[in-house]
Amino acid sequence: MFKGKVAVITGGVQGIGKAIAGEFKSQGASVCIIDKQPNDYFTGDISDEQTLAAFAEKVIRDFGHVDYLINNALPIMRGIDTCSFEEFNYALRVGVTAPFYLTKLFLPHFAPGAAVVNISSSRDRMSQPQTESYTAAKGGISALTHAMAVSLAGKVRVNSISPGWIDNSYTQYTGPDAAQHPVGRVGNPMDIANMALFLCSNKARFITGENICIDGGMTRQMIYHGDCGWSLAEHET
Repeated sequence: MFKGKVAVITGGVQGIGKAIAGEFKSQGASVCIIDKQPNDYFTGDISDEQTLAAFAEKVIRDFGHVDYLINNALPIMRGIDTCSFEEFNYALRVGVTAPFYLTKLFLPHFAPGAAVVNISSSRDRMSQPQTESYTAAKGGISALTHAMAVSLAGKVRVNSISPGWIDNSYTQYTGPDAAQHPVGRVGNPMDIANMALFLCSNKARFITGENICIDGGMTRQMIYHGDCGWSLAEHET
C-alpha cells in the first residue's frame, strides 16, 4: 500500500514509534526517523530548532518530498510539585512546538494526498496527580491537530490518536488490569500503529481534524468499589 512513499517519524526507535516505523517499512515505504537514541537515519533532540531544520533538510535532500509525518516523540512527565520552568517548557517543545514546526518545514514539500498523524494520549482528557508537563503537551497536540487540519485544508489531512494504556513490552495482563478495559486486555503498540497507517491511507481520505482515542474503552467505563476486580483498601481508624 505504501510502496514508494516517504514516512517521517519522530521518536521512532522504541515503543509505538518503532511499531509504526516497522509497519511502514513492511509495506514498502522509506522511513526517516529522528530520535535522541541512536538510529540509522538521524539522531537528535527535537526540542532544538536547528536540529529540526537540519533533519528536515536531510529528508528533502534524500527524498525530495514527504508523504506522511508521524509526530510521536514523547514529552517528559513532571508534576507541579517538582517540575521546573525549563522542564515544563521542554515538554511543550517536544510535544507541541516540534510537531508544529516540522509540519511548517515540510509544508512546501508534502506530496499530494499527504497526511500528518499526531500521537496524543488519553491524558488529553483525564489525568493522574503530578503529570502536568506531559498532560499539557498532550492536550496541546490534540488542539493543534484540528487547528492545522483547518489551516492545511485541501493540502494535507491532519489527525491525532490518543492511546490509552499501551504496554510496549507486549505483556499479557490478567485480573483487574485487563478487566477494567471493556475489550478485556491492555493495549500494545500495534494497536496504535494499525490506526496510524489507516489514517495515512486512501481509505481515510475523508477524515481530517479528528482525534481517535484507542484505549480499549477504558476512558468510557466507570469503576466503583467491587467492579472489575477492584476494591477499596481498608483504612485503619
